[in-house]
Amino acid sequence: MRVLLTNDDGIFAEGLQLMAKEFEKVAETYVVAPNHEQSATGHAITMHRPLRVEKVKFLHSPTLTGWSVNGTPADCVKLAVEAILPVRPDIVVSGINRGANLGTDVLYSGTVSAAIEGVILGIPAIAVSLTEHNEPYYEYAAEFICRLTQAIVEKTPANDMLLNVNVPGCPRDKIKGVAITRLGVRHYKNAFEERQDPRGRTYYWLAGELVDVEDSGDTDVAAIKDCKISVTPIQHDLTNFNYLDNLKDWTIKL
Repeated sequence: MRVLLTNDDGIFAEGLQLMAKEFEKVAETYVVAPNHEQSATGHAITMHRPLRVEKVKFLHSPTLTGWSVNGTPADCVKLAVEAILPVRPDIVVSGINRGANLGTDVLYSGTVSAAIEGVILGIPAIAVSLTEHNEPYYEYAAEFICRLTQAIVEKTPANDMLLNVNVPGCPRDKIKGVAITRLGVRHYKNAFEERQDPRGRTYYWLAGELVDVEDSGDTDVAAIKDCKISVTPIQHDLTNFNYLDNLKDWTIKL
């Protein structure tokens, strides 16, 4: 099994380091990740400046070679597959993100976008996040994702398989199981805080209080609240198929 690991928290982030340590035990492991944090970059790619790549070494594993990229998470996967790696990976795993990627937040997530780039390139992918942000303990999440990845590769997944996984921040012995979920809906109220700089000019800081609009039933938001690992199959095809036939009935004039 050949695995490409990446993230949006930067190549030296603890979540990525611990995940690499787990995967090294069972897989041919490659790491290509941003050289600094790229959270909430979505699926941005770099077009108007050169991408620079540097080899890095990891203290926990001197034999594991990684590459840092001065670009976005999507850049990292695209560059890894098309230019850096000596072989094509069997699967792309992005994470472990520090903080949740639930519901509609996946549209902003660099972690999820890196996984989506893998699927665009014809490689199955997993995005994984730990929902505890303040005091994260990544060890169990790393072990779980490693086992899940092995199981997926053994089943010969389709090239468009894309899973978004969130691991609750509760202690390992409190996790109630695994839930197969759909995306919930998350909104934020008072999203921008208005402030003034020392010269009296107004600026805005993105903040806001989270409001879970849909946090019951079979959603990922509900699963995390119930201390379950959520596994959500998602897709990059944004076509609204429910509306497709309706639009065909419209009379649209040129």
